Amino acid sequence: MSRLYVLGVPENDGVIDVATQDPALTVDKVGPYFRITADDDIVIDRRATGCRHAVWYSAVAGLENSRIAQHDKDALKVVRR
Repeated sequence: MSRLYVLGVPENDGVIDVATQDPALTVDKVGPYFRITADDDIVIDRRATGCRHAVWYSAVAGLENSRIAQHDKDALKVVRR
């Protein structure tokens, strides 16, 4: 299981919106963070989020039993460890 945490601030709304629309992902709230969970990999397309590069590269607040396999101008891919 892959888990990604994103701080719940307006700048990160695009990331949360894209994750919420993906049926393979579960999004819930833990304190001030959104937790994005998947049975397999979490893949979020940067362009779909509408995030500018500075926000995109600072959106990851934490991981749980996961690692980042890709985090570039195109996508964020989190895989289970």
